[in-house]
Amino acid sequence: MNVLAIADLHLSSSSEKPMDVFGPEWADHVIRIERNWRRLVSGDDLVLLPGDLSWAMRLAEALPDLRLIESFPGTKFFIRGNHDYWFSGPSKVRGALGPSMRLVRFDAHTFGGVGICGVRGWLWPGHPDYRPEKDEKHWLRAQARLRLSLEALSRLEWDTAVAMFHYPPLDAEHTSELCRMVREAGVRRVVYGHIHGEAAAGAFEGERDGVTYRCVSADHVGFEPVLLFEHPSREEPPIRG
Repeated sequence: MNVLAIADLHLSSSSEKPMDVFGPEWADHVIRIERNWRRLVSGDDLVLLPGDLSWAMRLAEALPDLRLIESFPGTKFFIRGNHDYWFSGPSKVRGALGPSMRLVRFDAHTFGGVGICGVRGWLWPGHPDYRPEKDEKHWLRAQARLRLSLEALSRLEWDTAVAMFHYPPLDAEHTSELCRMVREAGVRRVVYGHIHGEAAAGAFEGERDGVTYRCVSADHVGFEPVLLFEHPSREEPPIRG
């Protein structure tokens, strides 16, 4: 079983949101994502999606985008990103999902012996854009939610675990409290998105304090799911949303 990841799909089946306004590299990005996904991913693989799946504003409007992702090979686990405005609560979202998608929301899961956890995250103290008056409450909430996810992970059986964040939990010089939390929980791989262009080009990728980090924003990875590692698959029951 291959474990892959890609973030920031920014699909817009039901809205006028052409992504090429953000640069020519985004031209026909949905076609490119689908072509690359079908070339690289098999039905037995696991794909992690760290947020910003759809530009839709309501769940009903996001359904065509979710159905498109569901039609792609592999089993997909995702978290909410800062632009997933369509997210209307975990129960409603889970009820709308097909059999090949699962939401990670303050909890944890396993698939094929791989533990899966994570949260959206936030700007953190030490980040150049962090402002305590507007960011502290969100930052404290991100830590509390990750704690819930890691506690859920600790109750599961897994061989190796991956944490998903939407916001980067570190930069080239600093690590956030989220990094310490996943490390102490035994998580050794982290994927994140959110940043694009020059910001993504300067993102930290590689190993730090025993944890391997990878930025998988779609434009940063050439609009194709990135192979994180191969894992001998265990038998898993069918996913039901």
